[in-house]
Amino acid sequence: MRSLFTGVLLSAIALLGCSTQKKAQTSDGWISLFDGKTTKGWHSYGKPAAGEAWKVTDGTLFLDAVANKSSYQSKGGGDLVTDETFGDFHFKYDWKISKNGNSGLIFWVQDDTAKYKEVWHTGPEMQIIDNDGHADGKIVKHRAGDLYDLIASTEGVVKPVGEWNHAEIISSKNKLEFILNGVTVVSTTYGDASWNALVAGSKFKTRPAFAKVPSGHFALQDHGNEVWFKNIMVKRL
Repeated sequence: MRSLFTGVLLSAIALLGCSTQKKAQTSDGWISLFDGKTTKGWHSYGKPAAGEAWKVTDGTLFLDAVANKSSYQSKGGGDLVTDETFGDFHFKYDWKISKNGNSGLIFWVQDDTAKYKEVWHTGPEMQIIDNDGHADGKIVKHRAGDLYDLIASTEGVVKPVGEWNHAEIISSKNKLEFILNGVTVVSTTYGDASWNALVAGSKFKTRPAFAKVPSGHFALQDHGNEVWFKNIMVKRL
C-alpha cells in the first residue's frame, strides 16, 4: 500500500510539473524566461546561481552595480546566463540603462568556463549603452542596438537614458536580425564568407570559438553599471 501511494503521489507531482511548464509557454509558443519575482532559470557565468548583485525590483531584473577595482564587472554580479540553451529563436526583451552605463545582450554563449573565460569569447552581442554618456557610445559599431563591433545599427531609434527600449533578436536559418523599438536596425547572414570577414575584421578575430556555434545560452551583461531588464521571452523556431 505504501509503494502504491508513493507511486500515485509521484505521478501527481509529475502532472503538476507538466501543468506548470505549459503555463510558462503561451499558446503561440512564447516562453517567459523571467517570472518577475525571482532569478529562477538564470545563473552567473561560472557559478551555480545568480550573483547577489542581480536583484528583482518592481518586476524588473536589476543589476545593482557595485564598484570592484579588480574587475570591470560588479562585485557579486557577473554576466547572468540562462540555464537553458536555444538554437533558432526569436528573443525579445525590454531594457533600460543607467546614465553613462554600458551593458548588452549576448547570445549563442557556450557555458564552459574551463574553455572560455568570458561569455563574449563565444557569443555575439546586441549592445546596450548610454550613447551620449559612455565613451563607447562615440565608437562606430559600439552604439546601442549595434551588433557589437561587427555591424552598426540604424541611428535615431534608441530612447533616452531612463526610458525603456523594446528589443528583439531573431536567429534562424543563417539569418540574424535585430529589432529595436519596432525598427529593424541590423539584418545580416551568419556562417558564410561575409560573416567570417566581419569577425576577422573585429576585436573577436583572436577568439577562435567566437560565433562558431549558432546555438547556446543568452546572457545579460554585467559591465559594472546599473541596468534593468523585463519582459524577457523567447520562441523556438
